[in-house]
Amino acid sequence: MKAKSSLANKLLRRYLLITLLLLVVIVVIPLALKFLLGMRTWYYDDPFYPLLRFANDHILILVIVGALLIWLLTTWFFIRQAAGYLNETLGAAKQLVSTPDKPITLSSDLRDFANEMNQIRMDTLFHQRAAKEAEQKKNDLIVYLAHDLRTPLTSIIGYLTLLEESPDLPPAMRAKYTGITLEKAYRLESLINEFFEITRFNLATVSLVTKAVDLSVMLKQISYEFLPMLTPKNLSWEMQIEEAIWVDVDTEKFERVLDNLIKNAILYATPGTALRLTLARKQNQGILTLGNQGATLPADKLERIFEPFFRGDSARGTQSGGTGLGLPIAKEIVESHHGTLKAESVADYFQMVLTLPISKAYQNPSSAPQRASEI
Repeated sequence: MKAKSSLANKLLRRYLLITLLLLVVIVVIPLALKFLLGMRTWYYDDPFYPLLRFANDHILILVIVGALLIWLLTTWFFIRQAAGYLNETLGAAKQLVSTPDKPITLSSDLRDFANEMNQIRMDTLFHQRAAKEAEQKKNDLIVYLAHDLRTPLTSIIGYLTLLEESPDLPPAMRAKYTGITLEKAYRLESLINEFFEITRFNLATVSLVTKAVDLSVMLKQISYEFLPMLTPKNLSWEMQIEEAIWVDVDTEKFERVLDNLIKNAILYATPGTALRLTLARKQNQGILTLGNQGATLPADKLERIFEPFFRGDSARGTQSGGTGLGLPIAKEIVESHHGTLKAESVADYFQMVLTLPISKAYQNPSSAPQRASEI
């Protein structure tokens, strides 16, 4: 760590400086005393004469012994100080594991190290909370999904039992009950597919096989395929699509993105309104927007709309019963294509804005071929 390297350099510089100063002192002091004592005449009967005589005769040995003692004491002191820092660090590491909620406080020399450990502590707490929230969301989703699975299954069993126990039902009534049973079976199939979608979302990573595709042609084809789904709500398309916008995409996965976005727009659109689909080129980016009239999504819901398992149906005026995975998976696929996907909602209007880089082979508009490739 940077803090550990800084502390080691600081201790080393401090050790060398103090040792050098003390060595200078142990040499300078005897020489200064010898000079001062030589300024007067000493006699044999002076009480300090024998000591001074001994010191004068063995001054070199005394300086060497003094220097050695100073070096040993200084080294011992700094080793003990380093050991103390190590003990502090070990104690902080134990605290980080045992009581991560408590801030770590160390001596002033270890301030940088304490800051780094506190940052690690905060990051760990954040990830723990995020993991706990994700786990809670998954648990909640399992509860919702189990309830949603049981509801259509109960209806299917009930209507089939009724049909079996009432062989003399009028044909019109039998057809009605059969239709309801089929509708519930489709709903059950959809929920089961969503359950497998959860498994794939958690266990799989997005792998792409890309090729250059004219996004303009792809959008026209897919929008046409969704016309039957617009009829029940009396919706219509309002499109403005620029021609020959080529992007590198995995066709199958990107069609899935468009499916999710269009289904989402149809689900929440106000009946009798138009879905606005635009595609334009801006520098080397293709900008796709898909908007619909509908209830304004509050800011707190809008921020979470791409969170896995988040369902904001109540905020948009309907109950879809979905798992909240369609948009997160769409965003993951778009970002794996080096694009972006964001949501906007204001004044009863909601739109998705998707950007993708133009294929490098066609970044110069004049280089785009005249005929679209097959999709």
